[in-house]
Amino acid sequence: MLIRLFVTHNKKLLGHLPSVMATRQSSDMAKFNETLKSAKNIVFLSGAGISAESGIPTFRGAGGMWRKYRAAALATPEAFGTTPSLVWEFYHYRREVAAKAEPNPGHLAIAKFEKNNPDKTVTVITQNVDGLHARAGTKNLLELHGNLYKTRCTKCKEVLVNTDSPICEALANRGAPDVDQVGSDIPVRNLPHCKKSGCKGLLRPHIVWFGESLEAAVLDKAESVMSSCDVCLVVGTSSVVYPAAMFAPQAAARGAIVAEFNLKPTPATPDFHYYFEGPCGMTLPKVLSE
Repeated sequence: MLIRLFVTHNKKLLGHLPSVMATRQSSDMAKFNETLKSAKNIVFLSGAGISAESGIPTFRGAGGMWRKYRAAALATPEAFGTTPSLVWEFYHYRREVAAKAEPNPGHLAIAKFEKNNPDKTVTVITQNVDGLHARAGTKNLLELHGNLYKTRCTKCKEVLVNTDSPICEALANRGAPDVDQVGSDIPVRNLPHCKKSGCKGLLRPHIVWFGESLEAAVLDKAESVMSSCDVCLVVGTSSVVYPAAMFAPQAAARGAIVAEFNLKPTPATPDFHYYFEGPCGMTLPKVLSE
């Protein structure tokens, strides 16, 4: 079953998209590299798979558990409204894991490709929230689902970068994925709060949760980039979370060349022209350095 993450925009993005592939997808790296050389507008669309190679849990499928909770059940405004301390423990854990992770050869190859091709428009659209693309050196970056190191005030709505570790004293040494740990006993008053004078509202992670819409400006930019790209590289994404799941198939349907880099085929693989199987950290450097 497809996970409809952003209800507001599903109807806009869904529709009948016939498969554009009449033959088996190519795995010819040299041929695809020639396509890259002639392209002017290139998009990398990345997902959890590339970050998994840096040791970051994907929280998808059978392994998508934190403690006894399904991660997707905690990533909702309803969960935060009911148990904000539990949700903050989950995101504190994720922040600490991501802070210790390093960009892998896949992240670095993408950043290097952008730097070495100033004559091309290269954009990275990521579903990841860990900040590894930016740390690798990517400049033209759209983070569809937000960022672990940004907070948003639930009262005044101010968004700020926050890389503190821990983000507040009450969360120090909390958030371990201990399956025997149930709930959270941290008082709400001790959770992160807005420091703006006269506000003091409860802060939340600046993450797009299930049931919420993407930021309009980010979505509009992503759609604009996808509508004009010559080539799209789909990197480590399951192609099941909307609206990003429709970006590459729509690009292929209008004639853009799309290549998928994944450990295994996805529901969208038949829509694409190229498929390169294996870890992104191995396949991307080979393709982008040809």
